[in-house]
Amino acid sequence: MSKRLEQYFYLVLGSTLLTLGIWLFVTPNQINFGGMIGLAQLIDYFIHKFLVLPKSLNTLGMINLLMNIPLFIFGYKIMNKEFCFKTIISLIIQTVLLSILPAIKEPIVEDALLNVAFAAIICGIGVGLALRSSGCCGGIDIATVCLVKKNPDFKAGQLSIIFNVVLFGICLLIYDIKIIMYSIVFVAILYTTADKFHLQNINVAVLIFTKNKEIKEAIMKQMGRGVTYWMGKGAYTETDQEILYVAINKYEIQQLNKIVSSLDPKAFVTLAQGPMVHGGFEKRL
Repeated sequence: MSKRLEQYFYLVLGSTLLTLGIWLFVTPNQINFGGMIGLAQLIDYFIHKFLVLPKSLNTLGMINLLMNIPLFIFGYKIMNKEFCFKTIISLIIQTVLLSILPAIKEPIVEDALLNVAFAAIICGIGVGLALRSSGCCGGIDIATVCLVKKNPDFKAGQLSIIFNVVLFGICLLIYDIKIIMYSIVFVAILYTTADKFHLQNINVAVLIFTKNKEIKEAIMKQMGRGVTYWMGKGAYTETDQEILYVAINKYEIQQLNKIVSSLDPKAFVTLAQGPMVHGGFEKRL
């Protein structure tokens, strides 16, 4: 229970930091966030340009939420249910905060690069903490998880890169080239920062030796983790078996063991790398 509460603390804190970074630095400096939030910023720009709305009305949060609904519906049957719940919580936090916080018209400091750096660091920490909670902040991350589950060979960064190239290409027609350059620098620093916080959580690599071919599908469906596998053959028995390789965080060890045991009680699970367990490198989890 304490570990689960810690995860939800990371989720709430990360979602709040992400929103504060957008509110304090991203929006006042017209930086495009990239991804789904960046697309929401673009739609928000056109709404305020062609519709008579109060300038103080912040519609960004609601637009972002509405655009995430189709993605969420698409991924609901594919994603881990707890992952879905955490994503909903994150989106609600973002929407509420972005809707109630008063719009900041002027940048906090005059130095544009300073604004970009602080925006990227704060938002990056927020995204990283949300991912560390085994959830996400919505947007492209939802689509990426779905694609990786459907096709384990899919490279997660491809979708984000393609989406942002198209998005920034459209932004070039609207914004000054300098703003687009700042936005690219922002995105680069953001995901570098997010990786520093997220990768600390994926710290256990596990090998599973099993004859049950359903285990890899169960891990991807129930835990939202990608699985690499190859075929092996016992030298003594000459029987075929699958060798599964999966990277998880330390909080998911019991869940993994439960899935494996329920489908194949005779399966052998061993740490491939990561922390020692009671001084032994190979240990039944």
